[in-house]
Amino acid sequence: MPKVLKIGITGLPQAGKTKILLKVIAMLEDEDLRVGGVITEEIEEDGKRVGFYIMDWVTKEKAIMAHKKIESSRRVEDFGVDVDAIDRIGVPAIMNAIEDENIDIIVIDEIGRMEILSEGFIEAVKETFDMDKPLIITLHKKSRNPLLQDVRRRDDVRILEVTPINQSILPYKIVKLIKEELEGIKTY
Repeated sequence: MPKVLKIGITGLPQAGKTKILLKVIAMLEDEDLRVGGVITEEIEEDGKRVGFYIMDWVTKEKAIMAHKKIESSRRVEDFGVDVDAIDRIGVPAIMNAIEDENIDIIVIDEIGRMEILSEGFIEAVKETFDMDKPLIITLHKKSRNPLLQDVRRRDDVRILEVTPINQSILPYKIVKLIKEELEGIKTY
């Protein structure tokens, strides 16, 4: 079997990576495709970002992954990181997307500095690259973490950068690539 397309959406923080991924998911689900994996959502208070949820896309179960009020030795910028939340929600969400034969596409939002504090998360991400399912990931643009460096070097990952110019068209491009990939898998 040929290597299946993996798409990486990158960009600076707050460039709109998650927003684009959510649009892509909605468009794919409108085509009756099943999506599984993990999404991160910002937590805002008084218009300011104060933390992040991690959510299983299928079950919608979520937990606070990072917050300014979390006391933790694991910190990214001003945020204390709850690695247990990543292990409890994120890792099973990814593993279920891998194992569930009814899931057509795996999504991982995001392979970022907070998420990679979890060894289980790193291992689950690595496992997705061996799957014969399309994968859409968002990744931190500037991180030099070994996992992200490996992702960027892979031949089967197509990295697309979010810019103000391509924000509106990028979801359509990604959906087109995924649908072409799925059609190719079915005829193989």
